[in-house]
Amino acid sequence: MPVELTLHKAAEELRRGDLASVLRARQRVAGLVGTYPHRLDLRERLADVYRVLGQPAQAGRWTYLSEHRDPEETLAFERAYRRAEARLGALSWQGTVDDAPTQTARERLVSLREEARAELRHELAATPNQETSWGACLIVMVGGTFVLVCFLLGIVTLAQFLWKLVS
Repeated sequence: MPVELTLHKAAEELRRGDLASVLRARQRVAGLVGTYPHRLDLRERLADVYRVLGQPAQAGRWTYLSEHRDPEETLAFERAYRRAEARLGALSWQGTVDDAPTQTARERLVSLREEARAELRHELAATPNQETSWGACLIVMVGGTFVLVCFLLGIVTLAQFLWKLVS
């Protein structure tokens, strides 16, 4: 179905206003965003649907890359997805930053990616850099060997039992 026809049907469903129609409109527009992830106008239409549903975090999610966005919705989105990496994933952006149609969208994607890298660097720096001791490795190897020997003995015992039953 062409994009304009799908948007027209979604608009009709939104005008009806009942929950089932609004949810169908959301499904239609979300499908379009999945098919055309670089079209910011479709993302804004999806945000409109979420506004009707009373979900400001989702509205902020879909207008995050737009020129004009509601600061309260953006804040709700950032609260719902606290980590930059989670926000990047939630945006469902496919492709490179250069695929973004506007300078604002490109800047926001670059900023979000840099923030995600900084968070990751911070986590890696906070992770203790300890090597495992030889004693711990030896204990794990002995334990694994013991479990393997018990397993093999169990198989041999079962085979002997079955052999006595058959003969």
